Amino acid sequence: MKQDIMKRLLSVVFMCLVLSVVASAKDVLVSSPDGSLTVTVGVDGGKAWYRVVRGGETVIGRSALGLVLKDGDLKDNFKMGKVTRASLDETWSQPWGEDAQVRNHYNEMRVILQEKNGQKRQLGVVFRAYDDGVAFRYEFPRQRGLQDFVIMDEATEFALPSDAQAWSIPALTPYYEGIYTREPVSQKKNMSGPVALEVNDGLYMAIMDANLTDYSTMNFSHQGTTLKADLVPWKNGDKVRVGNSRVSPWRAIIIGRTAADILLSRMPLNLNDPCKIEDTSWLKPTKYVGIWWALQKQRWTWSQGDRHGATTENTKRYIDFAAKHGLGGVLVEGWNYGWDTDWTKHGDGFSFTKAYPDYDLQGLCRYAGERGVRIIAHNETGGAAQNYENQLEDAYRLYESLGINTVKTGYVNSHFYNGELQHSQWGVQHFRKVIETAARYHLMIVNHEGAIPSGIQRTWPNLIATESMRGQEYNAFDRRGGNPPYHECILPFTRGLGGPMDFTPGIFEYRNDSVPGTRPQNTLAHQLAEYVVIYSPGHMAADQIENYEHQPAFKFIEEVPTNWERTLVPHASMGKYVTYVRQERGTDNWYVGSVTDSEARDLDLPLDFLGDGKYMAIIYEDGPDADYRNNPYPMSIRRLDVDKNKVLHLHLASGGGCAIQILPVK
Repeated sequence: MKQDIMKRLLSVVFMCLVLSVVASAKDVLVSSPDGSLTVTVGVDGGKAWYRVVRGGETVIGRSALGLVLKDGDLKDNFKMGKVTRASLDETWSQPWGEDAQVRNHYNEMRVILQEKNGQKRQLGVVFRAYDDGVAFRYEFPRQRGLQDFVIMDEATEFALPSDAQAWSIPALTPYYEGIYTREPVSQKKNMSGPVALEVNDGLYMAIMDANLTDYSTMNFSHQGTTLKADLVPWKNGDKVRVGNSRVSPWRAIIIGRTAADILLSRMPLNLNDPCKIEDTSWLKPTKYVGIWWALQKQRWTWSQGDRHGATTENTKRYIDFAAKHGLGGVLVEGWNYGWDTDWTKHGDGFSFTKAYPDYDLQGLCRYAGERGVRIIAHNETGGAAQNYENQLEDAYRLYESLGINTVKTGYVNSHFYNGELQHSQWGVQHFRKVIETAARYHLMIVNHEGAIPSGIQRTWPNLIATESMRGQEYNAFDRRGGNPPYHECILPFTRGLGGPMDFTPGIFEYRNDSVPGTRPQNTLAHQLAEYVVIYSPGHMAADQIENYEHQPAFKFIEEVPTNWERTLVPHASMGKYVTYVRQERGTDNWYVGSVTDSEARDLDLPLDFLGDGKYMAIIYEDGPDADYRNNPYPMSIRRLDVDKNKVLHLHLASGGGCAIQILPVK
């Protein structure tokens, strides 16, 4: 009797094991090329899910997939359909960037999720596993019941393994110009992406959109420690109207063992399409000065009058300065008609071809060209995007004919004039139209108040920089005193993952008569280091030009390049400090930028990245008494013979920094 019972029990256990194996066999998985990351996808009770594991450690727990549609959901009636696989290992070149060559190496799994009954529609989900993270996106094959349709929500989740510390700004912060703060995920309100996560000492992550094309921007809500995709709506509540474009953006999860790993990931770039500009020889990003900082500090005005900044006389002075110091451009704001009214309410009054009487557009373009300098045209729209679209062709044709090769666009308004949010699908479509039109006229774009960038500079490298963050301008007019000292220590881990930042570094004079006490909350050496730490191929020397005269530190701004061969990150801690080491494109010259928060720090920098031979290091560092609160100006400049066996000791004052130029000795 006991033997029969035992046999029956063993039989039941065996059948359970068999059923378990059969159930798990329905799950499918893909691993990264080095085998360190594995993505598993399955369907339980009609609900699709995915999970990410690194070794034996859960990185993303079981998380939902699917869509909520205006006409019938695609999220809880699934069965597993066809699964196909692919791999790619390629290296591609950038006309400009943090690295000249980028390796794109992944294993891919495409899963078809099939409705079990009803219309039996299909939803595709493509997963890519890289050594430095995983990504997935939805595909919407045309079929009966899924032609043109409206997405009202995504079921997409990111179940974190613990209550990680998250660096983020609140969702729908105007223009993304918020202060990044660090709290446990469970204590956050809705967040804008990218979100940077400190999970534990060996696990760091960032979650973001990549290849945001004809879709809504992804923000995040959360339930406990599980993040959920939260799309920016059209004004009628629709999230995404699916028509010709049949894919979502990639949901990219960058995964590293150190904070530096997050900064060195090129996955967002790799998830974008290859370059669509056949001849990129005209793409020549450069450093520039501008009629800008005096406007921010209310010394000059954009509108006409006695203090009008964009005059022919002022612009010639800036052109002469740029030519003298080897800077390639002059940005001019307030040159065109439209600034004399409340332009945030009447942006449709802007003309992008008609200059004010005291600004000789054609003559200044000739004057600049004769001196090897280009005028950078500023196009503020006041949010009247349709007015801008109506003038794009005429304006861009004029600029190309005058030798202008860069346009800075702006959208200062909480909504577009048609009531749509700038981060919505309508906004994404508008910004892409501007970029693509500009490419036809050989114009580079610096986009302010735009949608969050998502690596699209790989596809359209004429988008050389985007703001979409709280930039230097807040150090001129913010009544709270300016950006906090840690600001530049967190931007690379968050906003910087999406693409180049138009932060406008290089402020040398901190006095502020219009808003006393508001100024850069860091040292002069920190300002120099920003040219290396804050990546952009088109950096601005942002201060008024008279503040650079007779300043030895300006030599670093003159010589620091904007295009790099290779990038290294020897020191990194989110929101505390970061050191970048970059090699100038096509040379053996190296540049170092290191910045800290309000805490003074000492860091050792091995120079083992150098080649053989001798080098000269020119070090711009905080002076002995430097302190961002009370004494931000002191700086020491010293020269030192070095080689690859040398270790440099860096002392960063409170709110301080260090900038280094390392040149081979011939």
